[in-house]
Amino acid sequence: MGRSPARLVVDRKACAGHGICYATAPDLLGPDEQGDPVVLADPLPADRLAAGQTVVTVCPERALTLTEPSVHPSEEQSS
Repeated sequence: MGRSPARLVVDRKACAGHGICYATAPDLLGPDEQGDPVVLADPLPADRLAAGQTVVTVCPERALTLTEPSVHPSEEQSS
């Protein structure tokens, strides 16, 4: 199982603690002591990228985003 470059990011100020995200994908997110989501898979496994996109979509507060790290010019391969 490969890793994708994508990461889930939680905006703690926007999160209202509904728990829909970790109920939807408990392998990607779990609750902390206050019921706020904690990212469990960082970066996302490549085969769970669609699930990451789903949890971003189901969050009623839009407190989750899916990001990809930027590629630095020194990391790009020349053709």
